[in-house]
Amino acid sequence: MRRAQECAIVGGGLAGFIAYATLRHGGLAPAEIAVYGTDPDPAAQWRRRARAIRQERMRSESDGHCAPRSFPGLALRSARRSMSPAPLVRSLFDRYHPTVDEFLGHVEELRARSGWDESFVRRPVQRIRAVDGGFELDGSAVFGHVLLATGHPGLNTPEELEGDPRAVHAYEPHDYAPEVEVVGAGMAAATEWLNALAAGSTVVSVRRREPERRPLNLPRHFFTKRGLAAFHRGGVSERTELLRRWSTPSYPAGRAWDEPVARAQRDGRFRVSSELNGAEQVICATGFRCGYGEDPLLCALVEDHALETANGAWLVLAPDSTVPGLTGEGRTLSLAGIAGQWAFPAADTLMGAKYAARGFLQRVLTCRSR
Repeated sequence: MRRAQECAIVGGGLAGFIAYATLRHGGLAPAEIAVYGTDPDPAAQWRRRARAIRQERMRSESDGHCAPRSFPGLALRSARRSMSPAPLVRSLFDRYHPTVDEFLGHVEELRARSGWDESFVRRPVQRIRAVDGGFELDGSAVFGHVLLATGHPGLNTPEELEGDPRAVHAYEPHDYAPEVEVVGAGMAAATEWLNALAAGSTVVSVRRREPERRPLNLPRHFFTKRGLAAFHRGGVSERTELLRRWSTPSYPAGRAWDEPVARAQRDGRFRVSSELNGAEQVICATGFRCGYGEDPLLCALVEDHALETANGAWLVLAPDSTVPGLTGEGRTLSLAGIAGQWAFPAADTLMGAKYAARGFLQRVLTCRSR
């Protein structure tokens, strides 16, 4: 049965939300889009994780929002509300980072005016299959254009800590014991160092490598057309190596991060270790499980259609985030979010979600014009 809707978005998180807002901006009505997910709040999962690590500010900058156009950004929104040019000035020097509350307020406003709730279908999709004229979702509805935004496949807990009663993942609700070991060295880990220190804990940073210090998830040039074009020109081995290299832990530089840790080191309340030392609490700031094989929907898609993959971790995509073997005349299958890294290295960022969404919209509009 072919549905009245022209497009389907599988995944109701922020990447799916950005794709929806982009389609609406491109002229599609809510009745032409179906969004499949488990929670009608597109920020629900992100909100829970940000609350778990007590995050107060975004790592992204002024254009780190969900609206389809980069301008106006959150800095202008903040300047208007505060009646101060300070956010705009900080944005000029890449030093403006919106608060979590500002970002969530923006999501709520966009959700209300975009028609998201009219298109949302509270139902997970288990399987997708290519058929004549489009893609069949769970053996029933068929859509000509589908974007998969299934998100991270799950939290990553080191194998040796699974089932350990001392262990909790950073993105799960928790308090802080008097002595805390934080496993990991990325943004979540650095945030947890500060949280635990502020709570009066002694902190041991358990890590085997020193983290990179950079303001964004990836070096800034990967967010530019020139940097992205160079990435796309690379061969399979070169691109695989780059993705591996830039998946290493990182967090921003600056006094707000360094001074509390330096004070705690002088007071004997912070140290670095390469292994666990039997603390009362272990916080796993170890991110998410990686690779399409960890996602049942994507794994089945690869197996059912013999799709090309790289290094057993990434689906090989076209530069516009579409799946080459299944995208063609009159139909589109795109990947957004972490699964889209082959097209955009920082695919799990808000900018990465916009990149995939714009490519998807262009495909839909092109097919309409034929």
